[in-house]
Amino acid sequence: MTDVIFREAVRADLPAIVALLADDVLGKARDFTQVDDAYEKAFADVTADPRNQLVVAESGGELVGCFQITYIPGLGRHGAERALIESVRVRSDLRGQGLGRRMMTWAIDQARERGCGLVQLTTDKSRHDAHRFYTSLGFVASHEGMKLPL
Repeated sequence: MTDVIFREAVRADLPAIVALLADDVLGKARDFTQVDDAYEKAFADVTADPRNQLVVAESGGELVGCFQITYIPGLGRHGAERALIESVRVRSDLRGQGLGRRMMTWAIDQARERGCGLVQLTTDKSRHDAHRFYTSLGFVASHEGMKLPL
């Protein structure tokens, strides 16, 4: 995949993004395949927030991946901003071809250019392949993450 471009998502991308989120072992249980009011509102909120980037990977006019970067200000680490990367998805028929690495490298470069002191992410404990992938990029499992569904 040599012709991939990364760009900010636009409203017309929403159906393809939702499809990518649902086209996943865990996503099948928590995401829908159709755009509804909840997705519309979330898209509007994310894209209106200057501390968020909803990014798509496009190749040959088709969306082949997506992710979100949220920039979090904080007092820790001497006031360093951190970048949180979430909802990383590569179209299922293209996995294992290096697109995920290109996406993550692009996201890390964006955080570095912005002056962030740290890039962080969470990945489900059952995603062993993802753990190996993120480790190969230099991420370290230094903390135990916790979530409380509401």
